[in-house]
Amino acid sequence: MCCDFRVEMQQKVVTSELFRGKKEGYAEALNQPFANSRIDEGDINPKVLQLISSEKIQYGVPVIKYDRKGFRARERQFLLTQKAAYVVELAKIKQKIAYSALKGVSTSSLSDGILVIHVSPEDSKQKGDAVLQCEHIFEAITKLVMLVKRGNIVNVVQGSLRFYISPGKEGTIVFDTGPEEQIYKDKNGQLTVVSVRATSS
Repeated sequence: MCCDFRVEMQQKVVTSELFRGKKEGYAEALNQPFANSRIDEGDINPKVLQLISSEKIQYGVPVIKYDRKGFRARERQFLLTQKAAYVVELAKIKQKIAYSALKGVSTSSLSDGILVIHVSPEDSKQKGDAVLQCEHIFEAITKLVMLVKRGNIVNVVQGSLRFYISPGKEGTIVFDTGPEEQIYKDKNGQLTVVSVRATSS
């Protein structure tokens, strides 16, 4: 279901401020209507709905979550409420990131759908940064920024980025281009994300 026109325009203005001239695929994303949510409430486990019933779900989208250590890919739901972002596996909340604990969001300048949600290493409730892949990355980050109400949290990086695994331990994601899209753990133990370079029209 699409947003109403006024809301849609507000969101697209935010998307422009965040990504214009910075990330490949931006123009195409701007031409597509944004959805209110990519997940119906009926597709969310009743146990999860019960656990977050005090917070209204504002947006949901299917994502692939990569383990921080082995980078194993796992299907998850990414839910945004008024107060927090949730990474959900079936009936379990795998990670809750309160907006007050959110340090930032990183994505690459290429056309991949990787986003890293950074948490504070001092926050003992957090397991580490969340490494996600999302088909609707422009939409998801825009919704998140509007809920967090802090516009300066998004960092569009080139080349690589560091992320927090656990106290005293960091990982690296390397962004590259090639003939086909790939995501794999390289021989150095880094997550390598290969995008097909967008052709300039």
